[in-house]
Amino acid sequence: MSNTQNQFTVRFWGVRGSIACPGQSTVRYGGNTSCVEIQVGAHRLIFDGGTGLRVLGQSLIPQTPIEAHLFFTHSHWDHIQGFPFFVPAFVPGNRFHIYGTVAPNGSTIEQRLNDQMLHPNFPVPLQIMGADLKFYDLEVEEAVRIGDVLVENTLLNHPGEAVGYRVNWQGYAVAYVTDTEHFPDRLDQNVLRLADHADVLIYDATYTDEEYASEASSKVGWGHSTWQEAVKVAKAAKVKKLVIFHHDPLHDDNFMDQVQADAIKQFANSIVAWEGLELNVMTPVAVNTRAVQAQSV
Repeated sequence: MSNTQNQFTVRFWGVRGSIACPGQSTVRYGGNTSCVEIQVGAHRLIFDGGTGLRVLGQSLIPQTPIEAHLFFTHSHWDHIQGFPFFVPAFVPGNRFHIYGTVAPNGSTIEQRLNDQMLHPNFPVPLQIMGADLKFYDLEVEEAVRIGDVLVENTLLNHPGEAVGYRVNWQGYAVAYVTDTEHFPDRLDQNVLRLADHADVLIYDATYTDEEYASEASSKVGWGHSTWQEAVKVAKAAKVKKLVIFHHDPLHDDNFMDQVQADAIKQFANSIVAWEGLELNVMTPVAVNTRAVQAQSV
């Protein structure tokens, strides 16, 4: 990304949910799990540390020394498995501010990241990481001020709890709302607050309505939403750009092409996220060459 301080860009490094799914059928949209980088003003923010975080880390190595702020929505595997493979965290001179709410069982984000790296699960403990790691325990609804950037959070509807985030800067806003399940009879007010007039809404659209309500294999209670609900939220909150995110690992490239086509019919300024997608928030359009391909399906 450019070093200019007058920018607000979003880049997607992992767009899948549940488990990484690399393979021939997921080449175009990608198989890595949740990781989104936001460059806002002079600051680099990273949301979630799924397997996409490893790829982001490789891209950052030439930019050492690095300082960034890493926000976790929760600590289910698909949102933390990239952290032990995040090479910049092992490099002295780098600094990472790491944020997360305390889990219902009382464990902090530091404890949970530490625990996944303990024997026999992983050969190298978190303490080997040579970068300066600063951990912050967030309260639900606690805002974080990073220079002139304001990061807000609120509780989402997900088993074991998760939070969504809203990044505000100079009158622009990005809402990161993943791992949340919609309510059957109303729109979630917490989601609407995060999404309110956002320039970009990134939303958990793991399923279609048909999959979610399937009599044979219902997804009710699994903690995820649908692209049709994403459209409802985008319209109600008057967002400028809807990004469909957290794709089911069973949804191949052709399936996601169809979701893209169907979503555009209901909300013209929507797009299905793929690895490498980059958005300019101040003019919320894709700024890489694949944008034209995705918008035309």
